Amino acid sequence: MAKITAETLIADCLALNPNAAEILLSAGMHCFGCALAHGETIAEAVSVHGNDLDELLTKLNEGLE
Repeated sequence: MAKITAETLIADCLALNPNAAEILLSAGMHCFGCALAHGETIAEAVSVHGNDLDELLTKLNEGLE
């Protein structure tokens, strides 16, 4: 089973979870459209946007098998 972690790249997160873009948008994170998404981790993006990392990871991992 794949799991999204703090060290998962945003681009990989989008590939793992088809709902990731919507989840990131709802958290005020538009970074998946940025060129840096291919090299930025979830943790790095959260530190910039001030989101709760554990809460976001829970949402991103919901429904993954």
